[in-house]
Amino acid sequence: MGSKKRKLAIHGGRKVGRCVLKYYHQRYSLFSRYDEGIEMDDEGWFSVTPEAIAATHAERVSGSAVVVDGFCGVGGNTIQFATKCSHVVAIDVDPRKVGFAANNAKVYGVEDRIDFVVGDFFEIAPSLKADVVFLSPPWGGPAYSTVEKFTLDFLKPLDGYSIFQVAQKITPNIIMYLPRNVDLHQVEELSWLSSPPLNVECTD
Repeated sequence: MGSKKRKLAIHGGRKVGRCVLKYYHQRYSLFSRYDEGIEMDDEGWFSVTPEAIAATHAERVSGSAVVVDGFCGVGGNTIQFATKCSHVVAIDVDPRKVGFAANNAKVYGVEDRIDFVVGDFFEIAPSLKADVVFLSPPWGGPAYSTVEKFTLDFLKPLDGYSIFQVAQKITPNIIMYLPRNVDLHQVEELSWLSSPPLNVECTD
């Protein structure tokens, strides 16, 4: 059997997979400094949080807060938290993504506020201390938008309830970035995992 070849297209001097071309056209909404040396893999193109949304997350916890980004990917949220907060611990199980995130943080000049960790968030969490935990676990790829109601069991590598419970061991202050079509009843149920229940706020 012959090996499958990855189809590439060249845009602006860069090679990108054809499967991510539509995201490439939105590159400046993902990273406004894209042309200054931003690096991503194919998954990063469709999983990174748009910069404006990431900045909104960071605004909510700006100040002296220490933030743990449990699934940092290529660093979109990590970078914005680092511009507003005192320190960020950025974790991802994929060393290649951590390398991209570290490079991208340098592009934005915030690398000195970030500790990058290659590892499994679920294994590392018990040893962490922070003011806020940010969670943007994988949504299962672009197909998430095709389902009428996104349920927390679609999240990877564990369901949303399990991920949230792990984060609670670090701090009750948790930001979870989920698709717009998420089941809001399930999101509300996350608050019941604590006693007394946590306050839950959903924003668009």
